[in-house]
Amino acid sequence: MAQKRCLHNLTRCAVYLFSSDSASLHHSLKAMPPLSNLAPLRSLFSYKSSSAFTDVARFTPCTHRHLSSKSGDDEENEDIEMMSSDGEEGEGEGEEREYSAEEAAAEAAAIGYKVVGPLKKTDQAFKRYEPVFAVVQIGSHQFKVSNGDCIFTERLKFCDINDKLILNKVLLLGSATKTIVGRPTVPDAVVHAVVEEHALDAKVIIFKKKRRKNYRRTKGHRQELTQLRITDIQGIQKPEFKVDSKPKTRAVKKPEKVAVAT
Repeated sequence: MAQKRCLHNLTRCAVYLFSSDSASLHHSLKAMPPLSNLAPLRSLFSYKSSSAFTDVARFTPCTHRHLSSKSGDDEENEDIEMMSSDGEEGEGEGEEREYSAEEAAAEAAAIGYKVVGPLKKTDQAFKRYEPVFAVVQIGSHQFKVSNGDCIFTERLKFCDINDKLILNKVLLLGSATKTIVGRPTVPDAVVHAVVEEHALDAKVIIFKKKRRKNYRRTKGHRQELTQLRITDIQGIQKPEFKVDSKPKTRAVKKPEKVAVAT
C-alpha cells in the first residue's frame, strides 16, 4: 500500500514539474511532500524489493510500437512493392504462350482439325449441295454437317480468317443409300471447311447471391467463337446427278370437240 502511495505522489509531482504554467509549478513546489515521505521509493527501486515489478512484467505482454514518423512511409512502400509484384505476376499470366510449328500442329490435331493454308482466288472451294452428311467432333462438341453448312465452334487458336481446314475426327458418314459408323472414327474420311469469322457470342449474365450475408456479384461473359463454312465431305460414295440430254417439252392440250345440236 505504501508503495502505491509513493508511486502516486511521484507521478503527480512529475506532471506538475513538466507543466508549462509557472503558477502551477510554484504551487506544486509548495505542495510537494517532504523528501522523508519518499524514502520508501529507495526500497521500491532496489534489487531486493523488485519482486513486484518482476511479477507484473511476467504477466504483461511485450508490445512493440513503431513511433517513428517513417513507419507510414515504410508501410506505403511495402504496399507499392506488393502491388507492383502483383502487377508483374498478372502481366506474366496474361501473356500468350508462343507455340512452335510442331506444338501448334499437335495441339490442333488433338482438338480435331488441321490448317492447310490460306484460301486462294483460284481455289474452287464452294461446291453445289450434295445429299451427304457427316458427324464431326471439334474439341468436346459434335456437329452434324452437310456441304454448304455454317457452324459455330469455340475459338480455334492456330487459324486465321480465310484459312482452309481439314476436320479429321469424323464419327459418322451417311447418304441416301449408305451409313458408315466409325469406331470411334471413320478411317480415310475428312471434312473440308473454311474459316469465315472470329466472333463473340451473346452476353451471358452471371449473378451470385448469398442471403443474409450482404453478398451479391454480377458478372458478364461473352464466349469467343469461330465460324466455319463446310465445303466438302470425303470418304463416302456420292450419288451422281443424271442430266437428260433431251430438253423437256411442254405438253400441249388438244382442243376438245363439242357436239352441236342441229
